[in-house]
Amino acid sequence: MTTLPGPRSAAEIRTYLKDHLNQALRRPGMFGGETALRLLFDHLAYAEHQETKWAQALQSLEARGAFNSLGVTGALATVLPHPCDDGVASIYAELAHDAGWLQADRTLTSEDHASLRRKLIAWAARDRTLTEVREEFGPPSVLLGGTNPLYGKTLAYMTAQAREPIIFLHLWNGTSRPTETTWHPIYDEPVLLAVRSGTGAFEDTFTFTPEGSRRRPA
Repeated sequence: MTTLPGPRSAAEIRTYLKDHLNQALRRPGMFGGETALRLLFDHLAYAEHQETKWAQALQSLEARGAFNSLGVTGALATVLPHPCDDGVASIYAELAHDAGWLQADRTLTSEDHASLRRKLIAWAARDRTLTEVREEFGPPSVLLGGTNPLYGKTLAYMTAQAREPIIFLHLWNGTSRPTETTWHPIYDEPVLLAVRSGTGAFEDTFTFTPEGSRRRPA
């Protein structure tokens, strides 16, 4: 007679949920967008006795203007073109980082992080492409939105220190024929719309490129 394995340990369950959360942050569209992210956060917060902290994090987002009746998706749609699953994932990535759940593929030193922050505002004063971003700043700490070179994505740059804010670069590409089912990209590669960093009023955390200012929702 075969003996079935017993229940998984609490540590195994937490590891499983953290792994799935990090996968969902990187491929939010494939996992189900904001709804899937909320569910994973709910489950992981419960598993780690952080329900109160998670509820407070959502309240803080709402107070900042980063969460409304349509969630983060609704708040982000007021500043960046829709759809923007990778942008939504970037907000949840910050929450995961604060909770110690975000797994970086690469971390910057504090010196490199500070240097990046100093140069970004002037650097983003003109339009930039995905290629230019990667050539200037190297591989991201976390790539949100998948690896297809034609589609929009958000690149996150961070240190190993939770107290240092993540720097997000939001890149976008749209369709030149919105009435057709086949996607015809406007650009050969995504273009930078905005740089985002910090925890102040939501709109104030964005620095827009010229293209980003043109593409802002009315």
